[in-house]
Amino acid sequence: MRTSIFPPVLLGALFIAGLTACSQPETPDTGRLVLLTQPVANGDDAQIFAGDVRARQEVNLAFRVAGKVLTRTVDAGDRVVAGQILARLDDADLTLQSQAAAASVSALRADRDLASAEMKRYSDLVAQKLVSQSLYDSKKAQAQAAQSRYQQAMAQSKVNANQAGYAVIRAPGPGVISQRMVESGQVVNAGQPVFTFAADGARDVAISIGEQHIGKIQIGQPVAIELWTDSAQRFTGKVREIAGSADSLTRTFAVRVAFDDAAVTTQLGQSARVLLSGKTAGLMYIPLSALTEINNQPAVWLVASDGRLKKRAVTVARYGAQNAEISSGVSVNEWIVQAGVHLLREGERVRGVDADNRPVSTLSGSNRP
Repeated sequence: MRTSIFPPVLLGALFIAGLTACSQPETPDTGRLVLLTQPVANGDDAQIFAGDVRARQEVNLAFRVAGKVLTRTVDAGDRVVAGQILARLDDADLTLQSQAAAASVSALRADRDLASAEMKRYSDLVAQKLVSQSLYDSKKAQAQAAQSRYQQAMAQSKVNANQAGYAVIRAPGPGVISQRMVESGQVVNAGQPVFTFAADGARDVAISIGEQHIGKIQIGQPVAIELWTDSAQRFTGKVREIAGSADSLTRTFAVRVAFDDAAVTTQLGQSARVLLSGKTAGLMYIPLSALTEINNQPAVWLVASDGRLKKRAVTVARYGAQNAEISSGVSVNEWIVQAGVHLLREGERVRGVDADNRPVSTLSGSNRP
């Protein structure tokens, strides 16, 4: 019997190579999805508050008289210019009142002129001693009373004319109608808000702060601002305004934060987050869930610029209920893994999202102030 010319070892290698050639190509490793965070400066005194972008000058527009809304020319989101008519009341009654007041002025003007002429005639007669002084004094008092009634009617006529003009709402300047509260045909009271007008110009971020934190902030305190639509960039700002009393329902204090750069492009109502830093210099805080260990020392998983993990030792100054204060080992511009640290390994490639489930595209550094 003829012996095979291929040794068994060679046949096995050829068989494995054939299977490899027929198999599908491997899917590229996209990396494990991990939750990332950045150390926050100033330890437990640092707090993050959600808010929204508001106009620096924002006012409710209303009619100064009651009536039925006849027309409405703008809607929420419309841009307006100074003096533009926004809404108009049915002013038929106001016009009639103005006309009645004008007619009353004409009648009282005639009475005033007659009384004044009578007083002059009696002035001549009393000089000639043809009438008594008391009769002249009576005519003089009547003339003065007629003059007073005429002046009163003139003032009332101006009031009625002004009220007829109050049946129109005009834009106080260039800006945006951020809210509309009434519709055509609706009956409104004097002073009832009809529109919310946001003037062009500087923008603020409005936040609400609880009683336990209000003592830690002050006017002019530096803050960091992050817009929801641009999570990779943070802007600098300052606390501009703090409410003098808490809201009766929410028991929170209204705070306004101004951008340092007035040219920052924002939209009214846009979501934002404000980071208020405390006064404990040189410390940072990270979640306790981010801590692991290396050589029996506290450590964290750092994400390098190439998306790979690297374990780094840190110095913990104090452990809190949810956070740990770090005095050295990482900086506020570095990204660390916040959860699942026991499942990771050195050099592993990962993909990151932040606490709001937004992809973290820039792993090397941050735009924090």
